[in-house]
Amino acid sequence: MFELSIKGHIASAHFLRGYDGPCKDLHGHTWKIELTILSKELNDIGLVVDFKELKCKFNSFLDSLDHVNLNDLPYFKEINPSTENIARYIYQNFSKEINPLKLKHVQVWESDTASVTYYE
Repeated sequence: MFELSIKGHIASAHFLRGYDGPCKDLHGHTWKIELTILSKELNDIGLVVDFKELKCKFNSFLDSLDHVNLNDLPYFKEINPSTENIARYIYQNFSKEINPLKLKHVQVWESDTASVTYYE
């Protein structure tokens, strides 16, 4: 079994509805995002997938989350843009873009010391 991982990042603002603390106010993070793909197979030239192609797709996907207020995006109108929900959003939506590759998990770091990992 092979695990292939890449990293990206977004710099975005958000606020947490219903939160009793400073995160209820608009603030920003530079979220670091790592995703891992699982594969039993390699292609004809011995790769799971070309890193360059995967990074290009991932960065293009992340563009819609970069330098925005996440609360303004349709997905986060009713759902809090917590790190947990951001990880789930990326997992569920990016996995569609790389089908038939299998996304193992997405890990989102909101700081150097705090992260969330989401998988199904």
